[in-house]
Amino acid sequence: MQPTNWPSDADGDVMRRLASSGFDFAKTYDIDFNVDFEEWPPAKPALSWMSDHFTSVVIHDPEDGSRGYVRLVVRGKVTYELVTAVQQ
Repeated sequence: MQPTNWPSDADGDVMRRLASSGFDFAKTYDIDFNVDFEEWPPAKPALSWMSDHFTSVVIHDPEDGSRGYVRLVVRGKVTYELVTAVQQ
């Protein structure tokens, strides 16, 4: 998807901000995604599925009053399609 075609949504806005700051979309990056769960700890099947589909899965247990989360790392080019696919 070309920059002029990014949708008018939060992810499209992020892409436009990256583009306006000179971000190099042609390069490959490690892209972090944080996944929040309604209940902690996450179910083992969910963690197994993530481990099967993502480069890195790191569990961050709750501490100092903050909720726990799981950090996924995807290696690739930053595209609207990649970001929205991982979020789904």
